[in-house]
Order: sequence, then C-alpha cells, then structure tokens
Amino acid sequence: MMTNIERAFIRRLSRIPSHGLGLSVDVYSPNLFDLLEALASQGLCFGYLEIFQASQAALAEVRRRLPEELLAYHAEGLWMTQPDWGASDEAIEELSKAASHLATLGSYWINHECATKQMAGWSFGTYVPALFTAASADVTAAHATQLQHSLAASGRFTSGRVPLVLLEIPPLTYFGFGDMPVTEFFSRIAAQTPCGFVLDLGHVWTYYRYSGDWRRRSVAAFLGEFLDAFPLERVVQIHMAGLAVHESATENASEESDGKVPFWIDAHHAPIPGVLSDMLDQVLTHPKLRALKGLALEVDTKSIAQIVHELHQVQQRFGERVSTVCDAVEAAPVARAALDEECVIDSIIVEASADAAGALRHQYENYARVVRGHISASQAGLPSRWLEPGNLEVYRQTYLPHEILHWGGDVRDMFPETCRELLRAGIDVSAFVAFWFREPHPLNQPYDFFLLKVDRFPRFIGEVLPTLFSCAMREAGALRDAYRAACDDVVQHEGAHS
Repeated sequence: MMTNIERAFIRRLSRIPSHGLGLSVDVYSPNLFDLLEALASQGLCFGYLEIFQASQAALAEVRRRLPEELLAYHAEGLWMTQPDWGASDEAIEELSKAASHLATLGSYWINHECATKQMAGWSFGTYVPALFTAASADVTAAHATQLQHSLAASGRFTSGRVPLVLLEIPPLTYFGFGDMPVTEFFSRIAAQTPCGFVLDLGHVWTYYRYSGDWRRRSVAAFLGEFLDAFPLERVVQIHMAGLAVHESATENASEESDGKVPFWIDAHHAPIPGVLSDMLDQVLTHPKLRALKGLALEVDTKSIAQIVHELHQVQQRFGERVSTVCDAVEAAPVARAALDEECVIDSIIVEASADAAGALRHQYENYARVVRGHISASQAGLPSRWLEPGNLEVYRQTYLPHEILHWGGDVRDMFPETCRELLRAGIDVSAFVAFWFREPHPLNQPYDFFLLKVDRFPRFIGEVLPTLFSCAMREAGALRDAYRAACDDVVQHEGAHS
C-alpha cells in the first residue's frame, strides 16, 4: 500500500511538466546570454535551463529575457546535512532568499547537494559529502521536510506550484565517511520525506572509484547493483558533467592507479568522458526510473565551444530517449490516492530527528578535525567504506591547500601588493592555510567563499606582518566593491544587447 509520504511525492511530481534535455548553467561563467547566442547560431535547442544561485537582479534579468523557457534552480548555502541548520538565523535568511529566487525563475524544483561547505565552524570551498549514517540520514530528511514546508508557507507560490525539494547525491573527492551504503542512506531519506533526488552520474562514478569497487568489478556491474538498490523511483533529474584529475594532484595520483582507473574527481569544466555516456545508457533503460523530468548537462565554468559540442553530441545519442522517458512519466496515470487532498507530512519527523542531533553534531566536529588533519579517522571513531590508503592525505596535502589559496579567487591575484610584500619579507603565503584551519569561526553570515577569503586574509596579515595590515584592508575593500558590481554585471551586459 502506498504510504502518505509516497502519495505526497507523487502528487507534487504530477505538477511538474516534462523538461527533457537541458543545461545546468551559471549566469556568469560563462556568460549565460553569450552561451545562448552561440547555441542559437548552431541551431541547437534545449528543453530547460537549471540556473545556479545568483543575485536576485541577475535571476530577474534571466527570466525577463527568457519569458517562455523552463527554468529550474540549483540552490547553494542550505546545509541540510548539518544538525543545527534549521534553527539558525542564517538558515532562515537563506530559506527566504531561496524562495524569492524560485518565485522569480518560476522553477518547479529546488535542487541542493546532499553535502556541505560549512561544518562545525569550518568553511570549505567545495562540497564535503554528508556522513553516510542513519542519524545523518534522519536529520537530512527532517531538514528537507522543513524546507518543503517553509516554501509552502512563504506565500510566494500559488496553490499547486510550490517547488519540489530535490537532494542531489554528492561526489566523493577521494574519500567519504559512514557505515552504510549510499543507496541505503538515500532510501532511508526517501522513507521519511516526500523529496525527490538528482542522480549525478559523475558523482556515482566517484563512489565506484573511491570505494575500491574498481578493483573488484566493472563499472557496469557496480552501476547495475547501485541502481537496483537506490530509490531510483524518486529520481526527478539526472546530471552529467565532466571528470578530470585535479590540477593540484601529485604526479603519482595523476597517473592511472595500477594502470586501470584514473584518479578523477567531479570537474564541471572538463570534458564528459565516454564512461558517463555509457552509464547514462544503462540508467535510461532501468525499469525503476519512472519519475524522471529532466536531464541536465552541468556546464558552468566550461568553454562555450565545448558546451556547444557536448550538447550536440548528447542530443544526437540521447535526445529522443530522454524526451521519451520524461514524456512517459508525464503521461502515466497518477494514483487517485495521490490526487486527493494535499498530504500532510507529520511534523513529528522534524522533532524525532532532534534525538540524533547531539551525537551527529559531535560526529561532524570530528569529521572536520579529520579532514583538516588534526586527528586520524580511527581516533575520531569515524567508520568509512570509502577510504583507500593515501586518498585522504591527497585531499589534505594537495586539494585542500589549493582550495584555500586558489579556488574561488587566487589570493595572490586578490591581494597582489600585499603578497609581493609578504614575499619580500620571506613569508610564504601558503601559511594562510594553517591560519584558516587553526580555529573554528562562528557561522554568522550567509556562505560566500570569496568573501570569506576577503575577510580572513587581512586578519592573517595582521598576525604575520602587522605593518601590512592597512595595505591588505585597502585591497579587501576594493575587492568587495568589485564583487558587488560583478554580481549584477550580467544585467548591465544584457542591457547593452537589448
């Protein structure tokens, strides 16, 4: 018999039209309207655009310029995996902003990674996956439910058009922690909340790579078992992006391990490898895939020429099949029970998860300490199915320092005068990494990694070379001014084209 939660999901799914094959894009990188001009010049069409979080003005301009297009929304800063997320003032502010962005775009869903960039007072530039434990799944499910209720209560959406919450399976950047399979983790979430899921094929490949499964079986065999166990009937969207060796990786890690499988991680700027197309072929034929509404190529930070080429290639191979699967979902008869009065999901879900929050909070504190290299995983008591020897060290010693120094803005480019003087004084700017992770910082403002660096680098300078503090503060002020202007630059850029 269908559960109340399943009925609620089907009811919400039934309101979403088929989106087909589309693109998941950033407004700014590359400039969205330059991309659209290039696609039009080649006669390439798309079913929809999934827009990554941007300024309100920029999103409004996108909707104004594309009044007839289906636009979806990829949110940022809603750290639903974290035990204290829902109660914070920052979460309330981010919820309000997300609702406004969704209403502006007219999106049928809100997608967010089941991961975080802020954990127990520590900030990262790219996603750190959730702990794959029962307590973590319960808290995440409760927060997804809270987000769905908050959107409904926001007053920004007409009856029947409240966007559906989608949780995206996160990538592994060399490692992951937990004591349950990813498939069981998401099945546990699905049993407790009527959200949908985004199946990112590159992310699934990283489970194959960093679980060590690649040593035992083919990717096709791994994927077959994964799809059978995953709640595929909740997958509303599929993502496909690039995979590549990270530029910070060591020479040994950059080579194919044992001559078999590359040391790839999720990389939107990189080409889509053939293995992901083969995986998509396998997913599209699975009988449990019965809620799909769209497939998006994630192309933010990719060159326009590469986007045009890849969209053409995927359209030729998969375009008709994707449309057929999505249209079949839209045409399928929906159970009458799901179309009755709006299903009410008992708020006990949110309350029940509070019992696990304290223990989970402690686990995330240890998780952050392990990732930074302050303690070992065994000392922290963190179980792991995804921790091959040496992989965590690659993250700590190469990826993480590169993230702090270069990702989201290279500090040498951001603070050129200050860094030149540091060099003259014989101080290596890489010391900023140790400063960054020396102590936790209260998470008392919305997450923005660029602005975090703008704020913290002058503090670092004030400690290591106080005579340069005023110089660093002056450069920081200029960066903030330029950043504010750049956020709405797409509006000005398009004004010139109108």
